[in-house]
Amino acid sequence: MAKRIKTSQRIANNSLELFNQLGERSVSTNHIAAHMEISPGNLYYHFPNKQAIISVLFSEYESLVLSFLHPPEGRLPNVDDKRFYLQQLLDAMWRYRFLYRDIEHLLHSDTELATRYRRFSQRCLAQAQAIYAGFVEAGILRMTPQQIESLSLNAWIILTSWVGFLCATRENSDQLSEQAIKRGVYQLLVLESGFVTDQAREAVDELIKQYYVPLEHALYAQ
Repeated sequence: MAKRIKTSQRIANNSLELFNQLGERSVSTNHIAAHMEISPGNLYYHFPNKQAIISVLFSEYESLVLSFLHPPEGRLPNVDDKRFYLQQLLDAMWRYRFLYRDIEHLLHSDTELATRYRRFSQRCLAQAQAIYAGFVEAGILRMTPQQIESLSLNAWIILTSWVGFLCATRENSDQLSEQAIKRGVYQLLVLESGFVTDQAREAVDELIKQYYVPLEHALYAQ
């Protein structure tokens, strides 16, 4: 027998669907209630306002990212780990794309969320540096500590701003595709490619091919 989903989780799931489809600013609590065919009062019983729903969705997103963004335990990483990180990042960016699309507005509107996001950013940057240091130790990348720090920051900037870039450059910004977001992950791989060692070059080049999406497909495809 299928487990019944709690109403609060159903509200969060439906809100995520609408936020991703229409943009958070275009969706009200009344829209969410109507979409679910429940009364606004029923929704307010579980969430006092839209910010409370966004807070829950951010918690889900934060837990998801931090669950995989760390070096493997008890061993050095390999290229398959790089593939795993990339796929997990792509999945998280696609599933919670409204956060990337509206992040400045969301943080400006909610000081508590802004504080949480800053802490989350710091943890992600620290974990990214630890992951890159592991790839260096494993002989997959060749970088100095300063380069690791800079690459981690550049990777964060690309991944967190990519959806916003797509929305600013595409004619139909409300019709983002997973392929368009995949191109952002490819940009990260290209950023790293200059640091790949000779021994890992063939495997990493194959990975780069797998994530390549023609720019016109990312920017102009309907």
